[in-house]
Amino acid sequence: MQNKFPFETSFSCVIKPLVSEEKDKYLALASLLDVANFIPDLDMEKNIDLLPIAFNACVVNRVNKNGDVIDTATAIDIYKNFVNKPINVEHNRKNLIGVILTAGFSEFGTDMPLTEEQAKERKDPFNITLGGVLWRVVNEQLTDLVEESNDQTSENYLKVSASWELGFSDYDLILIKGSGKNLEGSTTVAEENKKDLSKYLRSFGGSGKISENEFVYRKVKTDVVPLGVGLTENPAADVIGVAVDQEKNISLSAQTDVTINNKTTMKINTLEDIKDEAMKEIAASEIRDFIQSEVNKASEEYVKLKTEKENGLKNAQVKFDGLAAEHNGLQAQLKTIQAELDAMKQVEVARQKQEAFSARMSEFDAEYDLSAEDREVLANDMNEMAEETFAAFKKKMAVLMKEKKKKVAGKELTEKQEKLPDFIKEKISKSSDETVASEVKQVVEDILDSKKAHVEVPNTISASNSSLYEKYKKAFEVDQFVFTK
Repeated sequence: MQNKFPFETSFSCVIKPLVSEEKDKYLALASLLDVANFIPDLDMEKNIDLLPIAFNACVVNRVNKNGDVIDTATAIDIYKNFVNKPINVEHNRKNLIGVILTAGFSEFGTDMPLTEEQAKERKDPFNITLGGVLWRVVNEQLTDLVEESNDQTSENYLKVSASWELGFSDYDLILIKGSGKNLEGSTTVAEENKKDLSKYLRSFGGSGKISENEFVYRKVKTDVVPLGVGLTENPAADVIGVAVDQEKNISLSAQTDVTINNKTTMKINTLEDIKDEAMKEIAASEIRDFIQSEVNKASEEYVKLKTEKENGLKNAQVKFDGLAAEHNGLQAQLKTIQAELDAMKQVEVARQKQEAFSARMSEFDAEYDLSAEDREVLANDMNEMAEETFAAFKKKMAVLMKEKKKKVAGKELTEKQEKLPDFIKEKISKSSDETVASEVKQVVEDILDSKKAHVEVPNTISASNSSLYEKYKKAFEVDQFVFTK
């Protein structure tokens, strides 16, 4: 067997016995009566040496506490093979105490029976449910313990569970992120990576996880064979309760008190039920159950509040991170806009300076006759000059450059004409020929700009002097002038 099945795994669950009528009336029975559908149909009056039981052997498509899981296809393939397999004590195959007789499927959490066709369509968790019998004559003490383990008033409540075994020759590795245990949403590890990651499996001594939030599990496959069921004192199950014969029609859901050994004891529902006068009627198990119930409620409330707080902190952190990212984005945009604004300001300042410089140079050009050297000197002096400084500079230049100041043509000519002899003034004023008048004015300017007091004409008149003579003659009557040699 070891060579055929190199790997084995076990699944734990709580056993549901069909108790005898004598014990039945003393037990605080659970309401999960649907499991009773899987209890073998036996005539208990003729088989008082047997204890019929039923239990949800495993949850398909959901990882067990050992880190193993089977999927729907494997469950459909193997479930009938549980029939006729042995029930032993603590996985000691030489210490047999019963046999499995029925196998089927039920809903996870409700124990409602499922047909094989219904089970084939499920990808979510569901149960493989088994039924069988324990042999009282083999170990009556153990069968009594199984009955008591389903009695909520017993100190042995939930003390016995069933752990069933599978043999298989191969497996797949699956990865699940977070605390989930369902196969839905898992990913299968590639075959070439299986060897490296198998060391993390719990069944191989690993921690069961490859990172802080990613867990690795084993999904059994290939030659999967049920090897039997072992009774153990390690209670581990999601569904608890006692399966009873429905014909007995026993229901405790509406009862307040429970009768045990012909003595009525009170059930505790609130702290107010625990009073001095009531202590004599309250069984110790009732107090224990009540305390346990209250502790469970407080624990659930604590977990709920803790989860809400953690979720609130996570949501707040997400919002903070979003706001921080948005703030950083706005800061970056602000820096970009500020840089663009600074650049625009620099361009505008440069433009204004250039306009001011051009206006000042134009002003000097309009007022003075400037050479290229003059302009270069003025440009160097006026560059970056403030307005108040320019005003003082302009006054200073008016004194230093008065010789270069431009004259207004009409006004200057009038001043020059005032210096002419009266007969020339009269000649100009009476002239109706615009061309002659213009020439007269030009001649006047030439005369007045001359540094000599009178015009000297040499004995021999050159071509140029002849031209000047002709100009004078044309403009004025020559006999009005006295020419000296």
